[in-house]
Amino acid sequence: IVKVKTTAQQEEEKKKEREKKLKIYVAARDACFAKRKEGVKDEEALELTQQLLSSNPDFATLWNQRREILTHLETVKDEDGMQKIYDSELHFLESCLKVNPKSYGSWFHRGWVSSRLPRPNWVRELSLCDRCLSLDDRNFHCWDYRRMVVKMSGVSVEKELEFTDRLISSNFSNYSSWHYRSTLLTLLHPESPEPKSPSRDPQTHSHRVCEEQLLKEYELVQNAFFTDPNDQSAWFYYRWLLGRGNFNCFVVLYFPTLICDLPPGTISDITNEHNLTVHWSEKQMLMLFFSFRSELSVEKTSVLQSELESCNQLQELEPLNKWCLLTIILLMRALDPLGYEKETLAHFQTLKEVDPMRSAYYSDLCSKFMIENTILKMEYAEVRVFSISDKNLTTLCHLDQLLLVTHISLSSNQLCRLPLQFAMLQCLEVLEAENNLIEKLEGLYHLPKLEEVLLRNNKISSLADLEPLASCPKLKHLDLRGNPVSQSDGVEAELKTLLPNVTELLL
Repeated sequence: IVKVKTTAQQEEEKKKEREKKLKIYVAARDACFAKRKEGVKDEEALELTQQLLSSNPDFATLWNQRREILTHLETVKDEDGMQKIYDSELHFLESCLKVNPKSYGSWFHRGWVSSRLPRPNWVRELSLCDRCLSLDDRNFHCWDYRRMVVKMSGVSVEKELEFTDRLISSNFSNYSSWHYRSTLLTLLHPESPEPKSPSRDPQTHSHRVCEEQLLKEYELVQNAFFTDPNDQSAWFYYRWLLGRGNFNCFVVLYFPTLICDLPPGTISDITNEHNLTVHWSEKQMLMLFFSFRSELSVEKTSVLQSELESCNQLQELEPLNKWCLLTIILLMRALDPLGYEKETLAHFQTLKEVDPMRSAYYSDLCSKFMIENTILKMEYAEVRVFSISDKNLTTLCHLDQLLLVTHISLSSNQLCRLPLQFAMLQCLEVLEAENNLIEKLEGLYHLPKLEEVLLRNNKISSLADLEPLASCPKLKHLDLRGNPVSQSDGVEAELKTLLPNVTELLL
């Protein structure tokens, strides 16, 4: 009769086996620590750390101890001896990577060993990277190590670009390959350099790509997202490509008095991502001009229009694809933000429906674009009134573009707060923000010209939330009807104490 072990007996045996292994592991660990404490750096200590790391390659302290031992051995052995030891170390590291292919300690240690090898075999190392990436093409530890090997061995940028071609061709979803490709393109196909400017750093690297190569990349990436429209890898790369052309920006800042003495050319954009132009007026005003979109050449407009048509074709086939919808919005922004405003709003609404988890992100992004459009309209009309009511705004941005504005209307939106950046609006006289969700007024601080604040139907619940208004010396009119704070006992008397200059208080 064969006696079958019960589940309880099997579990007990497994427990005893684990305890036995743990006892051996702890004894070996203590022996390693004892040798390190005594300063013993011999091959026996190397063997002890190897036993432990073979089963647990993420023990960082043991890798440190191992490097200390190897560094010591370099002082007592000749070059051939260290070559043999380091070759053995690389073989041992391969076994550790089989236990955990994403072990931080194993990859770092391999890089350390490879950099100290008397006669490194970079072909072998590249082959190892190829094998690891064939098993997991998003192993970022391996990608980092490969970049080091490529740099140390002098592999050409052209060959590495061909390497990304192979990986992308076999798997369009290889995000790491797309990213690596973006770092190579700017080196291999940079945009023709502009004439040198005395204010530009000559060592600044351009992140733009020449137009001929961009067109080829557009074709490659379109093949990817037409093949699998729901994979995000190609879409991220595509959006990166769309930002590689010329981009001229102008930022407007205004100071009524000269606050510092800066010679022309002092303020510049050394990253070459934006082109800031600086003007000093006769009235001691510093003005930097900014636009939210670049002035596109006929050629670039034609390219972007063609890309928009391609995305629209895909959207007809995949009407609920969020990546396609978001890219269409960005292309419309680049081409004509005001002309495409209606379509943009419709696409944002669709995005919120098909991707509800990111609804708040889309609302904030839509708010940003609507604010930009309103500022563009203001520039054309040359007015000092900023009105953007009933647009479902969830956030405020670009307040630095409203420094000359005297009247702001934000009524009937979804705003929860007035951010600290509001304090920049030193010319502001009237603020309308009725019918929002505002709880805090931290941005209404030290506004010297503010006279009227309309906050009817918001969520202000305590007197403390109104304290920033006490720093506005010219405030005369305050409307708090429909706020929880207006129902508090004795609030009127307390407000008169807090805001003695207010002559018209509506509760």
